[in-house]
Amino acid sequence: MEDAWIALRLTLKVAGAATLLNIFFGIGIAYFFARKDFWCKDFLDAVLTLPMVMPPTVLGYYLLVLLGRNGAIGQFLSDYMNINLIFTWQGAVIAAAIVSFPLVFKAARAAFESLESQYEQAARVLGISEAAIFFRITLPLAWRGILAGVLLSFARSSGEFGATLMVAGSIPGQTQTLSIAVYEAVQAGRDDIANFLVLLTSVVCISVLLVSGKLLPGRVVDSH
Repeated sequence: MEDAWIALRLTLKVAGAATLLNIFFGIGIAYFFARKDFWCKDFLDAVLTLPMVMPPTVLGYYLLVLLGRNGAIGQFLSDYMNINLIFTWQGAVIAAAIVSFPLVFKAARAAFESLESQYEQAARVLGISEAAIFFRITLPLAWRGILAGVLLSFARSSGEFGATLMVAGSIPGQTQTLSIAVYEAVQAGRDDIANFLVLLTSVVCISVLLVSGKLLPGRVVDSH
């Protein structure tokens, strides 16, 4: 069972790093989309949401083409920074982050758009900077919806299989996450390991869904 616990630790490591990336980029982009109007907004929204509906293996292939040694990004990283992301846990993080990004982006954007604007307007009248308004007013009011999206993103990253397998492969102890370990165990006929891994994955995902479900029903702002 030692391999199972190693896969669990790696999964939590990859999912945690991917979630941190989505918190940083997802919240910022969501706030921009919620507050700004521009001519290609709908198109970009569709592009950013695409990983939610695109088959993970197709997305993994695109990432493999971009991040590989002959890819536009991969060749630059290899030649100038001596960085290789293919078949590494860092590559798994990028794959998981992109696949789960729409969950943070959509939840955060909905949370920002549901806020009543008078609080922000009152702060601007008082001369408070936009950065202070965001961190002291907007973000605290929208935290429930954002946190729900973050938790769902973590759960999705934990269960990512297709794109991760394409980009990072299945190297035990290095890139073999829980979902990939389940696949390998089933292929090898190790039903006891597969059952244990499935149980671990189910517990993690159910726990996250229960917590996020508690956050989603509530109103982001009480207008009274």
